[in-house]
Amino acid sequence: MNETTRDRQRIETQQRILTEARRLFAETGYDRTTIRAVAAAAQVDPGLVMHYFGNKQLLFARAAETESRPIVEGTPDQVAEQLLERLRESLIEEPVASLAVLRSMLTHPEAADEVRGNAHVRGSNISKAIHGTDGELRADVLSAVLIGVVLGRHLLKLDHLAEADPDKVVELLGPAVHSLTKE
Repeated sequence: MNETTRDRQRIETQQRILTEARRLFAETGYDRTTIRAVAAAAQVDPGLVMHYFGNKQLLFARAAETESRPIVEGTPDQVAEQLLERLRESLIEEPVASLAVLRSMLTHPEAADEVRGNAHVRGSNISKAIHGTDGELRADVLSAVLIGVVLGRHLLKLDHLAEADPDKVVELLGPAVHSLTKE
């Protein structure tokens, strides 16, 4: 077996482990996800998970990484539309890495710090477009509402929300999101 084949197999194995770790962290949270469960789901030895990722906390940190999204910017209406489009995307395609963090945030301090940090960055960017003395508060309310909708659909699986057409959800939330971005 040549070196490139081994490298490719190593990368594929690491990806399979991360995929299963994300799924398990999203389904059961940090506390109830074990290295053994991740290894079993990825069909590898637990020692291999430890070899590639070190420990559960480091595995969680890698599994919780999400791709960076462009900063929302522009007029209040443009910011509202960008936020609604991101919501639509999150309703269409389940954001497993984000859900892993969200499910774990109540029991794992690092996950809570991650959510807070992301919300702070997102809120700072949103509040730049929102004029007025309570722009930061409105940005935080927007973040909380959008996180809540994603949680309700994918983790809580609220009956009507879980089955709803993403465009309909965005249509319903549109006026509230636009209202919160304006003074």
